[in-house]
Amino acid sequence: MDEVDSVNENLPETNDSLPVISNDVDKLAEKFVTETEHVNQEVKLAGGMKGRGKYRSRSLSASSTDSFSSASYTDTSSDEEGLTPREKVQNNSKGFSDFCIKNIGQAAFGRREVEIAEQEMPGIVALRKRAEKDKPLKGAKIVGCTHVNAQTAVLIETLLTLGASVRWAACNIYSTQNEVAAALAEADISVFAWKGETEEDFWWCIDRCVNADNWQPNMILDDGGDATHLMLRKYPVLFKMIKGIVEESVTGVHRLYQLSKAGKLTIPAINVNDSVTKTKFDNLYSCRESILDALKRSTDVMFGGKQVLVCGYGEVGKGCCSALKGMGSIVYVTEIDPICALQACMDGFRVVKTNEVIRNIDILITATGNKNVVTREHMDKMKNGCIICNMGHSNTEIDVQSLRTPTLTWEKVRSQVDHVIWPDGKRIVLIAEGRLVNLSCSSIPSFVVSITAASQALALIELYNAPSGRYKSDVYLLPKKMDEYVASLHLPVFDAHLTELTDEQAKYMGLNKAGPFKPNYYRY
Repeated sequence: MDEVDSVNENLPETNDSLPVISNDVDKLAEKFVTETEHVNQEVKLAGGMKGRGKYRSRSLSASSTDSFSSASYTDTSSDEEGLTPREKVQNNSKGFSDFCIKNIGQAAFGRREVEIAEQEMPGIVALRKRAEKDKPLKGAKIVGCTHVNAQTAVLIETLLTLGASVRWAACNIYSTQNEVAAALAEADISVFAWKGETEEDFWWCIDRCVNADNWQPNMILDDGGDATHLMLRKYPVLFKMIKGIVEESVTGVHRLYQLSKAGKLTIPAINVNDSVTKTKFDNLYSCRESILDALKRSTDVMFGGKQVLVCGYGEVGKGCCSALKGMGSIVYVTEIDPICALQACMDGFRVVKTNEVIRNIDILITATGNKNVVTREHMDKMKNGCIICNMGHSNTEIDVQSLRTPTLTWEKVRSQVDHVIWPDGKRIVLIAEGRLVNLSCSSIPSFVVSITAASQALALIELYNAPSGRYKSDVYLLPKKMDEYVASLHLPVFDAHLTELTDEQAKYMGLNKAGPFKPNYYRY
């Protein structure tokens, strides 16, 4: 008997059995409604525990921590009876257990993600190959606190190849790619990160990296200053034994300068964020592409004709404005700096105060690195359906806490997307609860991350191998020569050929033929 005959044999010959099918459907529908109400009740309870006031889900969507719009695949169905990562006993295939992640079973998928990223990261891969024999980081014990994604995995494995040992945590509770964390753990790397950490989990993970048995850190690679902050506050003795800090974010650099000014920075630090290769490429070109990707994935919004307010016209703001203008949006800019404001005007953007346009805009993007740039008063004035998100590192730019009141209802729409509903029915669309939107809701170009990763690796090598006395307890920029070297590592991909100075030209300009080619005060 073939398959078709087998199926036909099981079909009803008359319509007599149809009412039975109808009853089954009714029962299933009743069961579905009951389960939906049960899930909604759980979400409301969870929301109350978080101090959010009212919280409701849309159907069963709140029971999932990820959607197809996410850049990261995370299989939550395999969780062990709802246990959190910290409650699980975890081991990789070789018995290694010094890690805490979501699901080690995703390691193979994560490894493929890392391999894809590696193909688009020529600079850091070239640096790995050139320095592999010398092992310039032999003996370095690095605490890393950055975004845990495929691009970071390429950096981590480069540091290991160069002789370092590492322990790694996430600098953002939403940006971790769980499958990549699994791939790192499967490779016997101590990683403590998963997507959707609580604030308590966040600090616990960093603490596990710093405070480990038979392992004492001597270098910090930070993104936002959280590892530095925790060590300084909780482990001051260990902090004094650190040889150097490498910091890559505006927020973290600001914290370092504050520590230096207060006389609390007792070790040297390199500010990678303000290196030319980081500022111009990661902050500008990466954000120019990733802002559109993040907004489209999370909201399906069309940009043409939309009125958008971008708060801040630094490199990140410039990238966002350029992308949105190219898509046909009407873009406004807020600025405190007259030079940046003038740049915005010359680029064709109208510089305004927030209150002048807040009632009419369709999208608001913060990119300042400051706090309370968007307040409850601003959000009260927004029109129905306005989308609000943050492109700065810290979650302080949008006053999200002011929205957690009994008078407002939170409705989870999809992963990282919430409707906040006012009593009159008006709703705004809040993305990633005010955290970094591109890394929370999408991904960033691997090629640009290669530039930043190469800068970070070189900064670590420089600080770790620097002779005593070269660097004092202060914040330094990446040497210009290293900036140029990072750029040169990425030129072969474009088949770019640099012109070389003649001896006469070099003498006329007062330059070394091998560089550096610009003075430190030059603005690119």
